[in-house]
Amino acid sequence: MSIKTSGKNDGIFNEINITPLTDIFLVLLIIMMVIAPMFQAVDQDIKLPSINSGLSVDEKEVTVSVTKNSNFFVNSKNVAQTQLAEELKALLEQAKDKKLVVKADASTKTTEIMKVIKAAQEAGYEKLTVAGEPLTTVQQEDLEKQEEKE
Repeated sequence: MSIKTSGKNDGIFNEINITPLTDIFLVLLIIMMVIAPMFQAVDQDIKLPSINSGLSVDEKEVTVSVTKNSNFFVNSKNVAQTQLAEELKALLEQAKDKKLVVKADASTKTTEIMKVIKAAQEAGYEKLTVAGEPLTTVQQEDLEKQEEKE
């Protein structure tokens, strides 16, 4: 495509106009920034229990989330309790070291967590990690003071 310009240089205009391309990328970036928090909507409903210490949990692992209303989510996908073992078995090959991460709400009944453990055993998982929120330094210091008093 050539454009003739008036003036001394009657040559071909061969520069690429990247303004429309930049506009498209900026619009896509804004759309992704708006949509991204919606993918984490399941985990926002779960308030993890507090723990004294621990290691960071790898988000690439197979994760089972249990809400306080006993709803089960496998990798943010809603799954019925009866289908939990089958869904975990289907994801077993994806699991690194046959490891499963359980995120349960602080007010979830222990029987619901036991159902997840049983389903994980049936599916063939060998390691299970229960995720929790680490205590703040102030909370840890308070626990240490209480232990010293006893």
